[in-house]
Amino acid sequence: MKFDSSTLLRRKKYPIFLLCVILTTWYVFVDLVDGDWNSIENSLENLSIFFYESLWPPNWKVLEARSYPVCDRNWDILCSPAYIGIVETLKIAFVSTGLGFIFSLPLATLASRNLHNDSIAIPFRLLLSGMRTLPSLIWAIFFVILVGLGPVSGVLAMTFYTIGYLGKLQYETIEGLSKDPLDAAKAMGLSNIEIITRVVVPESANNLISQLLFMFEYNVRHGSVIGIVGAGGIGYYISTYLKFLQYDKVMALLIVLFFVVVIIDLLSIKARSYFVEDASLKYPSMIRMILGVK
Repeated sequence: MKFDSSTLLRRKKYPIFLLCVILTTWYVFVDLVDGDWNSIENSLENLSIFFYESLWPPNWKVLEARSYPVCDRNWDILCSPAYIGIVETLKIAFVSTGLGFIFSLPLATLASRNLHNDSIAIPFRLLLSGMRTLPSLIWAIFFVILVGLGPVSGVLAMTFYTIGYLGKLQYETIEGLSKDPLDAAKAMGLSNIEIITRVVVPESANNLISQLLFMFEYNVRHGSVIGIVGAGGIGYYISTYLKFLQYDKVMALLIVLFFVVVIIDLLSIKARSYFVEDASLKYPSMIRMILGVK
C-alpha cells in the first residue's frame, strides 16, 4: 500500500507527539508528588493491611433480608440490601438514560454546524457544555437539596448530565456524516425537520444506538456514586456501611455491582452486534465475548 508524502509526514509525527505526551505526563506527575516518594512506597503495604484487615473476606450478609423496613417477599435475597440497591440503581440508570436521550437528540441537532449556522449551533453547544461541566455527583447534591433524598433526585441528576454528555457525542456523530445525502436533501427542498427525520437519524442510527447503550452502562456505574449523597440506589447502602466502618459489607456490595456491570456490558455488546451494517458478521456468543475471541 502506497501513501502520499503528507500521509507519511503525519505518520512520522505520531511517535514524536506520543513521546511529548509521555514526558509531559511524567513531568507533571513528579511536580504533583513534590518529593514525597515515601507515601507512594508505603502505599502498597498500607493497601495490603487495609485489604486483609477490613475488606476481606466480604460480608455476604448483604444478601440476607434486611430487618427494617419489614419485607414480605418469598425469598430473602429479594429483601436484601444488595438486591434492593442494585434494582433501584438499574431503574435510575434506565429512566435517566431514556430521558436524557429524548432531550439530547433535539439539542444535538440544533448544535450541529452542518445543519445550522453558528448563531444557532454555538449557543446550544454552550448549553450542552454547561450541563456536562458539573459531574453527576454535584448535580445529585443540587437536586437532593431541591427535591429531597431518594431516587427522584438521582434520576434528575443523571438525566441532566446524560443530556450534556450524550448531546456532545450525538452532534459530533451528526457532523461526521457525509455531505452528499445532506446536499441532496436540501436540493430536494426538504425542511430541516424532514432532513433530520429522513436523513440524519437513519444515517447515524447505528452510532446513536451504540452511544445510548454506552450511556446506560455509564449511568449504572455512576448510580453507585450519587447514592452516597442520598440520591438512592446501591450507593445509599454503601454510604451507610461506610459510616459504621463496615468495610467488609462495602466490599461485598462492590463485588455484586462489578458482576452486574460485567453482565450489562456483555448484553450491550450482544445488542450492538445486531446493529452492525455488515450482515455477514456473526453475532458473538457469550463465551466468545468473555474470552475475547472473535
